[in-house]
Amino acid sequence: MSFASFSGLVTRIEKNAEETGELPVEDWHPTQVVDVDLSIDSQGQWYHEGQPFTRKSLVRLFSRLLRKEADGHYYLITPAEKARIRVAEVPFLVVLAEADGEGESQRLRLQTNVSDDFWLDGDHPLRVEMSADGEPRPFVRVRANLEARILPQVYYQMVDWAEAREEGEHTCVYLTSCGREFLLGCFS
Repeated sequence: MSFASFSGLVTRIEKNAEETGELPVEDWHPTQVVDVDLSIDSQGQWYHEGQPFTRKSLVRLFSRLLRKEADGHYYLITPAEKARIRVAEVPFLVVLAEADGEGESQRLRLQTNVSDDFWLDGDHPLRVEMSADGEPRPFVRVRANLEARILPQVYYQMVDWAEAREEGEHTCVYLTSCGREFLLGCFS
């Protein structure tokens, strides 16, 4: 994508800055693929040609055009074209969690670094991987097949809202939100 095309895309997106809701990127199937030097690092920082984005509103707008396709790559999608971008891990970070209610009626609202706001539920499930050093690496689906990594401080806050249960030789920690249980991890 040339600088002129990139600038034109930015202008078109900014004209719709007040638009709310999700854009129908899953319904758009452009055939034109363009090259653009955009990337997102493991800390959720967006870059263009190696320079960090400084306008949070632009990052928010671009994040709404993001889609992960079956080839495993991430693309910014418009009805006319798509641009492949590099993503170090996942495109978003969960930076805030708030609990509403307790016990079985508890609901957790999560917020990402790009201001996505949603409940931890069946449409936005939690999964936890263990890193090589045995540390939990929690993720949650934000929309379609886009995920956010949950920051450690948010994860440990969620652990405080969870319930531990003995299961055989292990203690497992479950978090309830929106009537669903999510496994945070087990230990001996």
